[in-house]
Amino acid sequence: MSTHKRKLNENHIKAIFFIGLLLVFAGIYAAIPDFYSTVWELSVSGNMHGTIEYLRSFGMWAILVSMIIDIVINIVGFLPSIFISTANGVLFGIYVGTLVSWLGETIGVIISFFFMRTLFRKSAETLIKKSKMLSKLDHYSTLKAMIAARAVPYAPNGLVTALGALSSISYRDYAIGCLIGKLPSVAIEVILGHDVVNYEEHAMRLTIVTVAVVIVYGGLWYWNRRRKTTALAKAVESRMNQNRKNHDV
Repeated sequence: MSTHKRKLNENHIKAIFFIGLLLVFAGIYAAIPDFYSTVWELSVSGNMHGTIEYLRSFGMWAILVSMIIDIVINIVGFLPSIFISTANGVLFGIYVGTLVSWLGETIGVIISFFFMRTLFRKSAETLIKKSKMLSKLDHYSTLKAMIAARAVPYAPNGLVTALGALSSISYRDYAIGCLIGKLPSVAIEVILGHDVVNYEEHAMRLTIVTVAVVIVYGGLWYWNRRRKTTALAKAVESRMNQNRKNHDV
């Protein structure tokens, strides 16, 4: 297949995906007219109890609605998802709540990546420039880097998505990176949120998990910093040795 035909097919797939997504969003609005306004209000206010009651109002459909809320929030990119992660843990329990939040957030950031890479590249560039992270763009072009970025709890999803969209990472590696990386970060957010709300029952576990998270992530940060410092020192030493050899010659 020629490059022109391949690109044309990719554009057709993207167009079909985009139209299909719009139809899904329109269908949600038709079925639940106040859905988007309610999600906006709950996310901006961070109303935990209001979120839980809103989900309960859907009965057996609560899990599906919660997942849709998570997807929408992560597509938007700048809305906080902590309120829905905590609500999922309280309402569905830690295990089911983690599963629902993990799938919802992963699907959301993958769709957001598609939009940023194909339709909103300039918006992504603006978002990155405002955060002064444009110089770190190449750090997000590999599968391992994306896993590491997504594994950080409470990380700004929109910023990481924008960095990935403007990097050279493939759709496949980005999707796998988000799928793997999101699991530990979402699990931590759900557990901590659940235990904060139910502090009297789970004070000990909350303390243990908090300390463990600080130790593990702090240790990883320190190790990565030492590794970079060592690599830089070796590079400087190598350059100095090369300069000495050139001088001797």
